[in-house]
Amino acid sequence: MKRMYGLIAILVLFLTVAFFKEDQNKTKQTQIPEVGVLTLMHHPSLDEIYQGFLDGLKQKGYRDGKNIKIDYQNANNDQSNLQTMSTRLVDQRPNVLVGITTPAAQALANATTNIPIVLGAVTNPQTSGLVKNMAHPEANITGVSDAAPIKQQLQLIKEFMPNLQTLGVIYTSSDASAVSGFHEIEAECRKMHIKLKAFSIANSNDLNQVSEQMFRQIDAVIVPTDNTIAGAMQTLVKNGNAAGKPIFPAAANMVKQGGLATYSVNQYELGKLTADMTVDILHGKKVSSLPIKRIQKGQPVINLKQAKRLKIKVPESFLKQCEKQGVVYR
Repeated sequence: MKRMYGLIAILVLFLTVAFFKEDQNKTKQTQIPEVGVLTLMHHPSLDEIYQGFLDGLKQKGYRDGKNIKIDYQNANNDQSNLQTMSTRLVDQRPNVLVGITTPAAQALANATTNIPIVLGAVTNPQTSGLVKNMAHPEANITGVSDAAPIKQQLQLIKEFMPNLQTLGVIYTSSDASAVSGFHEIEAECRKMHIKLKAFSIANSNDLNQVSEQMFRQIDAVIVPTDNTIAGAMQTLVKNGNAAGKPIFPAAANMVKQGGLATYSVNQYELGKLTADMTVDILHGKKVSSLPIKRIQKGQPVINLKQAKRLKIKVPESFLKQCEKQGVVYR
């Protein structure tokens, strides 16, 4: 009988230790921070932001699947997907949420007022209704603005085209960031005495017809930060080339796809800034102590192949800038 009691005692001790170790493992698992990422769609600029975000986390010592869990969701430019995915991400109760693009950030903001949200590339967080104070965010939202250096871009257009008569601008009317960018372009054009003619689309299906009409009425076109147009850039380039008119877009990847030149906010660096702010929150910093960040100066970018196609002379000073501190697509 004593022997049986001894065996039972050993079994109880073994089970207790096993349960204790299992409980410890569960505790360790729950201590791994979780980050939910929501993006509007795939296109090179947005993908570059996400890659910068992942690399930024790695530089801070966080690797997905090892000491951090990242739940990445792509809505494929579908508003209903944004709503469903944001709700699902919030239900997982991550430590931080990241919204890449204004629509994605707005969907997350509508889904929670408690979980910290980091904006990854939102052109104007204030006019988009995401924050009230850019320097001192008051709620659960802070992050990074990808607002383009509009004044720099317009000065560049005048440098390329000193005899410019009418500048066109095309933007998506349903995209808050694009509308904000358009208004900034409009205001700067008034200051610089540039005649501006505006064209808008509701979605990418409108781009072919509207841009064909536009290129018949303008000498060059500027494109604000606009994910819909970025995702359908080849359509705009096709019509621009047919008309022999240059496109000055917001992002470097749009220049790569057939735009002529720009001063671009570095999308990869935006992603790294987003990662820095995410890590700050994971380390205990409050959202209210993290002002909205913005890259103040654009990176010079030129597509020499496109300049040759359109028979446009590239200003020598700008080409030198691109070769020294920017990007040259040949």
